[in-house]
Amino acid sequence: MYIIYRYLLIGGLLSLIIACGRGEKNNPSEKQIAIIVSTLNNPWFVFLAETAKDEAEKRGYVARIFDSQNNTSLESDHFENAVALGYDAILLNATDSDGSVANARKAMEAGVPVFCMDRELNDPKAATSQIVSDSYSGCVELGGLFVRSLGKKGKYVELLGLVGDNNTWNRSKGFHYVVDHFPEIEMVAQQSADFDRNKAMEVLESILQAHPDIDAVFCGNDAMAMGAYQALVAVGKDEKIQVFGFDGSEDAVGSIQSGGLSATVMQFPQKIAETAVAFSGEFFEGKTTFPQKTLVDVELVTPENVRIYSSYGKE
Repeated sequence: MYIIYRYLLIGGLLSLIIACGRGEKNNPSEKQIAIIVSTLNNPWFVFLAETAKDEAEKRGYVARIFDSQNNTSLESDHFENAVALGYDAILLNATDSDGSVANARKAMEAGVPVFCMDRELNDPKAATSQIVSDSYSGCVELGGLFVRSLGKKGKYVELLGLVGDNNTWNRSKGFHYVVDHFPEIEMVAQQSADFDRNKAMEVLESILQAHPDIDAVFCGNDAMAMGAYQALVAVGKDEKIQVFGFDGSEDAVGSIQSGGLSATVMQFPQKIAETAVAFSGEFFEGKTTFPQKTLVDVELVTPENVRIYSSYGKE
């Protein structure tokens, strides 16, 4: 009898803990949104996450940001917690285009919609909808500027982002779709710097030892572009070697204005975040069918038009 009573007591306590953990609401109609981002060590993702949180709160939802620190296992923990705590929707900026699929599927199987922001999953059925920048087209346009800036000949380095991220390859493919048609433009090195500023600086410093005579550097995001530019400043080659980025970060826009970076591609994370929150709201209201992918346009930023842009958007 004592043992049975003990188990009943423990079971009751566990039920109470789970109920508290689910964050049962004073207002049953109050919806909760989990914003799970790849890393908060990148200003672009900080802006994306905070914009989504602000937009959700404006709509009367409860929102919380979870940092996966570029770790798929930690991202998995966040998903498990979000489902266990009773969140009504998940906005996901994935750590890995393949590795994050299982996490999204588990949430979907539990009845929690997943709206991807910026980073695309390789399985479109693993998410309710994916809202991403048109990285490929943006880098096709950037590739054209790159060719013109080099006068159709020269040597360059490409710094890739995370190899498990579709954005890395969409940007690289768009760029090469144009540049590879010009045989006198030679890529002497292609290396990943994980979308990280410090790593990009270190990687380019190493590459410059073997290839000191390059003419340009193409970077898959602005954090790497700024790191690459910093490496060039350190060796006194910042005025000789052109640097091209992608994102439209505050640092990159400021650098173009002051004659540093040659160009970047402006993404619009505010639109991505607002669309993801809007889709969540439509789901809460009963909508069940969403576009598999929504492409958000990007724009080329150069010294000629930089005055109309600010960080992650237009003035």
